[in-house]
Amino acid sequence: MAWTPEKPPIHGETPDTLAARLAEVGHPRYRAGQILDWVFKRRAESPAVMTNLPAALRDWLAATFDFEPTTVLGKRVATDVTQKLLQRLRDGSLIETVIIRAPMEGVGQDKSRRTICISTQVGCAFGCRFCASGLEGFKRNLSVGEIVCQLIQVCRVEDAVSPDRAAQGLASFDNIVVMGMGEPMANYDNLLAALRAVNAPWGLGFGARRITVSTSGVVPKILQLADEPLGLRLAISLHGATDEVRERIMPVNRKWPLAELLPACKAFARKHGRMLTLEYILIEEVNDGLDQAERLREIARDLHAHVNLIPYNTVEGLPWRRPSLTRQNRFADILRDAGVSVTLRREKGHDIEAACGQLRLQTEKALRLDAPPAA
Repeated sequence: MAWTPEKPPIHGETPDTLAARLAEVGHPRYRAGQILDWVFKRRAESPAVMTNLPAALRDWLAATFDFEPTTVLGKRVATDVTQKLLQRLRDGSLIETVIIRAPMEGVGQDKSRRTICISTQVGCAFGCRFCASGLEGFKRNLSVGEIVCQLIQVCRVEDAVSPDRAAQGLASFDNIVVMGMGEPMANYDNLLAALRAVNAPWGLGFGARRITVSTSGVVPKILQLADEPLGLRLAISLHGATDEVRERIMPVNRKWPLAELLPACKAFARKHGRMLTLEYILIEEVNDGLDQAERLREIARDLHAHVNLIPYNTVEGLPWRRPSLTRQNRFADILRDAGVSVTLRREKGHDIEAACGQLRLQTEKALRLDAPPAA
């Protein structure tokens, strides 16, 4: 679904597109570099702070572009210091961005490794049965500028924690995972344009090898991503090691079953020469059986993939539960004993309901309850 903003986000511009727009109205093209430096390196919230630009140019920028296409509506911090940002878009839609911290022994919070999980859509049309993102359906894709601005907002939050990085104009985080609300491959063009800006020297200068794009299994886009020169990493939201289990919880498997998905994954890995990640949410009595572990073991070995096991985060209104620690460990051991690289993630943000879409869903319900009755 398309939505046309009153003004385009400045974060969706490139040096070439911005220079062309400047030239059309009589401003020097070289100003584009100065403007984007303010936007990305100095996290400018408005043209008013761009003191090295003429007043007339600042006025034109304010009248032409949106410098706040996303705003932080609220924050939640978990006991494990995972932080969720609820961001509001100009049309009132809500999205979520999660800051996942991995504290390092002997250093403070400012030195912890930070992974940022970003969203690509408002809602989701793929309807995975265990996920909160699609419970109220799909609304629209995020624009390039909205995707980028999510990360700029994170930089503003994290700059206070890492002033040394902020002073150098560096990104205030270490990894990006595109695993938030929505199916990233369903917003492919906007996502890739946003990540090119994040990677570019004129943008955040953030290394592509530290960016992972996740997909539930959109095979044609996996093959397209394999041909991209940017060199992004790939994660597959597998969540079932057989078609029978995947189809029970992931409708996408009916269109692209494992017989098509796994060869596409192998083609991507062969072309990029990097280890894939298989994301696997453990759901009690659904996909945590020994038969699934044994089949997942064979898939991971064939793909030379790392497996990320994620105990299910409970979602209000859904019947699924996380397995016991004993079942989690038994599942992981079957993989480890076969030499598979595996991580069994312990709780991250469970007490702030950090699973995709939960905070947005709760907030939208609350807003509806608070709204005055229709006339």
